[in-house]
Amino acid sequence: MQSQDLEVLSRLGAWLGDGETCHLCTIVATYGSSPRPVGSLLALGADGALAGSLSGGCVEDDLVERLRAGDLARRGPERITYGLEPSDTERLGLPCGGTLEVVVERLAGPADAATFATVPGALLERSCVRRDVPLMEGVPSTAERVSTFTGLEIARDAAGRETLHHVYGPRRQLFLIGAGMVSRYLADMAQALEFEVTVCDPRETMTEQWDLPGVRVVRAMPDDAIRDGAKDARTAIVALTHDPRIDDMGLMEALETDAFYVGAMGSRVTSDKRRDRLRALGIDEAALERLHAPVGIAIGSKTPAEIAISILAELTREVRAAERIRAAAAST
Repeated sequence: MQSQDLEVLSRLGAWLGDGETCHLCTIVATYGSSPRPVGSLLALGADGALAGSLSGGCVEDDLVERLRAGDLARRGPERITYGLEPSDTERLGLPCGGTLEVVVERLAGPADAATFATVPGALLERSCVRRDVPLMEGVPSTAERVSTFTGLEIARDAAGRETLHHVYGPRRQLFLIGAGMVSRYLADMAQALEFEVTVCDPRETMTEQWDLPGVRVVRAMPDDAIRDGAKDARTAIVALTHDPRIDDMGLMEALETDAFYVGAMGSRVTSDKRRDRLRALGIDEAALERLHAPVGIAIGSKTPAEIAISILAELTREVRAAERIRAAAAST
């Protein structure tokens, strides 16, 4: 869940809580180039107000026109495809060859208000929420907390009836062990990529000088902090202190979590010594296989900023690979 999408869900909750009728638009498929990925959200208020985006351009304008004409999801959820015709590319500002398929839902009433009043809070608690939306007239959607983030799929039953299953997950979190200069660059850049960033360091001399806006700073041993709030599959954990007394404690805990990425900064020699220490501390080979060390993509980085770029490049590669796997599973 990107921060923009969390804002969409929060805005929906506010509109519905005020008794408004609104619409939720979800990208359910893309073909070719696409401005936003599958699962991206746009909310339309009753007066045409927007929250979020699908294309950053004329797709939103087209949906607002349909809304004002009273021709949007009138008889239950509606599937709209943009980009099928060559003229759409120029008219809608889509990338050449790009196609978007969007499901639009009309939301109103106490049941929808109750759902979207609670979803944002659940995501901020780093829980996942699954909505099941039957793509037919007269059948209400349902929502419940689930333990696993599985993204989005449209399932068809034996009678040919389709249901949109969409799991909203918390924002991706980057948990940094150590409040040094690499962490500062990494935290700053990661926020631009919509990561929620936590920096953990037990050393007062390091945390007292930390002043980067938007970053949560925790003065604690990393193993305790990871257990408290950095153990889900939407979290990446990176150790950056060069102090084995701090890094190793954090890594021992991190490798036992569901974190999608665990890394540690250091040379190959340092990384080999770290693995030997972790083996001696009881970490098995399967867990050690998860450790990215040396952390980052090899780009010859030397400066703190270059190291941060290499780490974010590897993180991005991991995120996109996971998205491709989920998309392939959903299409089978």
